[in-house]
Amino acid sequence: MQPSALPDLAHTAARPVHWIATAAAMAGVVALAGLLQTRTATATATAPEQRRTAEHGRPASAPDPAGVDFPVECGGAGTTVARQAPGDLDGDGRPETVAVVHCAAGSGTPPSGVYVVTGASGAAPRVVATLVDPADRKTVGDLAVREGRVTATLLGYSSLDVPRCCPDQEERASWRWQGKAFVRTSGDLARSV
Repeated sequence: MQPSALPDLAHTAARPVHWIATAAAMAGVVALAGLLQTRTATATATAPEQRRTAEHGRPASAPDPAGVDFPVECGGAGTTVARQAPGDLDGDGRPETVAVVHCAAGSGTPPSGVYVVTGASGAAPRVVATLVDPADRKTVGDLAVREGRVTATLLGYSSLDVPRCCPDQEERASWRWQGKAFVRTSGDLARSV
């Protein structure tokens, strides 16, 4: 075997003291990173969202709209859940999910439906209310559930001559559970975009 022409380097003959020094330096870096780390964001739920289930003492989860059979006629194309927002809409301590659904058209801007989905007492999730019917030929711009109120921006068309890509009307609508039904509480007037 031929000896190396290079001098012995310190890292090729590490002794235990080198490993201890390296471990101490790494521990210092990790500790310093923990001190310099930014605080994480927190959120506080409003009173209806803070309710706990009596069974397990943890928040009830909102129903998943993924497997729900929505009342949308798509001619075999299937449906897409475009948006969803959870919240306790009827004050019973269990959250519902509000879902914006349209046909899986692949292109274009199919009209949307807005549905309230519940999954009471471990039953499969199901639609219990229609807030916007796809027959109304509206598209939903945004959706939120806050303090028991559903709000949405509805985009529409002033005439059949307006291209379906470019809605020219916008209205802000909201619904609230009153007694045994959802009642539209605002957004009756449309405005031009």
